[in-house]
Amino acid sequence: MTDEHLDRLVRDADPYRSDVVAHLDGAEENLLEEIMSAPILEPVAEPPGKRLRARRTMMSGLASAGVAAAVLAVVFAVSITKADQSGGDEASPATGATSTATQPISYSAMVLKAAEESPRLLIDQAGWKATTVYGFAEKEGTIAFTNGGRQLEMNWYPAGQYDGYHKDRLHVSKPEPVQVDGWPAELFRYSASDFAVMLRPRDGSFVELRTGGTWTRGEFDGVLADVVRVDARTWLAALPAEIVTPGRVDEQAAKVLADVPLPPGFDRAALGTLGTNDAYQFGARVTSRVGCGWIAEWLRAKQAGDNAALKRASDALRSSHTWKVLHDMNDEGDWPEVFWETADEVAAGKAPAGYRGALGCE
Repeated sequence: MTDEHLDRLVRDADPYRSDVVAHLDGAEENLLEEIMSAPILEPVAEPPGKRLRARRTMMSGLASAGVAAAVLAVVFAVSITKADQSGGDEASPATGATSTATQPISYSAMVLKAAEESPRLLIDQAGWKATTVYGFAEKEGTIAFTNGGRQLEMNWYPAGQYDGYHKDRLHVSKPEPVQVDGWPAELFRYSASDFAVMLRPRDGSFVELRTGGTWTRGEFDGVLADVVRVDARTWLAALPAEIVTPGRVDEQAAKVLADVPLPPGFDRAALGTLGTNDAYQFGARVTSRVGCGWIAEWLRAKQAGDNAALKRASDALRSSHTWKVLHDMNDEGDWPEVFWETADEVAAGKAPAGYRGALGCE
């Protein structure tokens, strides 16, 4: 099970994901082709133990993307003061937020390179806040913005996937030509209040914007008019503090793992490869690695007849019911329930068939 499949599992347990997939998007088709090695036009089943809850309606088909060590995704919060904006051709947006002088922020060459490889689109309107971030690779990523009852997602994928996505969207509606900061694009209507805009490929990737909540066409046009492409430093300076970026991994990992027993050989340093995630996604990814490690140790101990190690692994998995990170996440989404169901089966001595799919183990 790869990180891409884990993206799918975590997304299904995401508090902001719609419970009903109304349309099969190109991203879902791409994921299914990976899993089944053949085009399939059926939605992937939800993970076991998934509880139905009211959630904000988001894009029904989000991209699953692998995670790389040098990944840095960037999100936008208009209320955050912009830092040094040199180092790019695009201008920074003039938002409604009050600007104050700040010391320039120093970014590593790796961070700047990762930012340059992303589309770097921001909403130049007050009131929009990034709420969900996950699944970033060099040419792939998802950022969801919220303003009251409306949401807007920006999803980007490799340019080579554009034709497949575009063909899928032609089944949704007849395209209408639009522009996003001078970037040619096409608008598709899923309904009178649900829109998607596909931007033409640029710099090796293409972007799709998708609405969530109730919009009018006029409201959507108004937001599209204020979506701007900015330079890498402006984009980086817009990071809200609650997003777990590579530079914040150690601090957040310490919080997540404070009361979590670690399996033999667990590598904290490897958590730096998880890229950029919101706190929920980061917690799911970290506990996935912990759970997979303990189950692997349980299997090893059982095969070796190591009863002491078998008990340690069972006790560790059973203790997950007391882990603070899972309780903090449980009011927001279903990942803890999926984790506990699998952990309980193993702790009870049952053969953990399907555990790799349930927890997204590599």
